[in-house]
Amino acid sequence: MHNRLDLSLLRVGAPLPDWSLEKIFEEEPPQKEAFLGKPLLILFFSLGCPGCLGRAIPYANRMVYELGDQIQVLGIHTNFESLDVSTEKFAKAREEFAIRFPFFKDKNYDTTFLNYGAGGTPHWILVDKDSTVVYSIFGSDPNNALLRLELKMRELGQVSFAE
Repeated sequence: MHNRLDLSLLRVGAPLPDWSLEKIFEEEPPQKEAFLGKPLLILFFSLGCPGCLGRAIPYANRMVYELGDQIQVLGIHTNFESLDVSTEKFAKAREEFAIRFPFFKDKNYDTTFLNYGAGGTPHWILVDKDSTVVYSIFGSDPNNALLRLELKMRELGQVSFAE
């Protein structure tokens, strides 16, 4: 286990560090090895974050809908305010926002968030099919973070968007 305040674990061009996740529903959190073979898009989000609810979750859902056979999406609910969210609230959010990707709680609210050096919520990590970190970006502005993220996915060459 890494020190939860070691903010230097994530490096672009290096293997994805281990994460520390807790289950929300019945499904146990996966190991990162479960995502080998396809690129992985990780979304750090919080149910208390308007940008997450209004733009990031819909974008992640779009990636699953449009590119689900080419890319995997994993949500990590983080809460740097250390407020617990009930399973009922997660279930309501999953239904209300039609969340199409698996998501789990960050251990101790923010362990993986801090270890990956996330800048806030939403924060995105793009990993290639071999589990190498390709990109890390904070935000949900469609003309900034989401555009850059999509360009990076295209550049990766492991994902083909319909034109």
